[in-house]
Amino acid sequence: MNPAKKGLGRGLSALFGDIEKKSDSQKMEVTKLPISDINRSKYQPRIIFDEEKLTELSSSIKQNGIIQPIAVRPDRYNPGKFEIVAGERRWLAAQKAGLNDVPVVVLNINDQKSLEIAIVENVQRQDLNIIEEAKGYQRLVKEFGYDHEKISEFMSKSRSHVSNTLRLLSLPEDVIGLIEEGKLTAGQARPLIGMPNSSEIAENIVKKKVAARDVELMAKKTKGKNKTSKIEDPNITFIKNEIESRLGMAVDISNKKNNSGKIVIKYKSLDQFELISKLLRK
Repeated sequence: MNPAKKGLGRGLSALFGDIEKKSDSQKMEVTKLPISDINRSKYQPRIIFDEEKLTELSSSIKQNGIIQPIAVRPDRYNPGKFEIVAGERRWLAAQKAGLNDVPVVVLNINDQKSLEIAIVENVQRQDLNIIEEAKGYQRLVKEFGYDHEKISEFMSKSRSHVSNTLRLLSLPEDVIGLIEEGKLTAGQARPLIGMPNSSEIAENIVKKKVAARDVELMAKKTKGKNKTSKIEDPNITFIKNEIESRLGMAVDISNKKNNSGKIVIKYKSLDQFELISKLLRK
């Protein structure tokens, strides 16, 4: 294994090390700043903060103070103020703890480096949900011209992981919302990319607690159908695919306007016939 690929990216210490090397005269000294002089970063990829964990950190800060200083940089739009580079959770918790000032390290870095550090810090500590991670990657692409390969190398993630993560952003907003809320996993949502009625299917997945593997099987069958076939009720399609996945047999469901119809299970062997018979006789 390539040693450079171990861990997540090169880590924060390496990024800060690069900053130090740019100027031997620049020392990363710890100082204190009033909390009111510090603003959150526009490059912070994390949107959702766990309130319970924030309260726990606040209690710890009340007892022990802030052990690791917050990394900031001068706010070019607000002279005399500073923008957080890394450590926003500590800054929020310090406010809850009633602190007036906090220990900081002031860095002189550009927007690109600020975003890189913010993404590394959060993903490295597994604080970002997959959508926040995707949006962080998207900003690297749109604002700084990164391609998937460059993100892969920088983050020490596989190229397929980067591409698949970014593809989640093509899902409908309501499906993305379910992922952000933790109701739908990336594994459950990924097979829905490009599918019609993905919103309805996602709601059924959450309601029925369908495993990611079953969603993948159902999605393959749905995508494999003739696109010229008539549009089916998404609920009927979902149930049909779920039955097929569980039985391992082809199923046809015809549902009329008055909600009468029939379910046909197609078996290919005596063993399958006996399985169906046993299930129906229960």
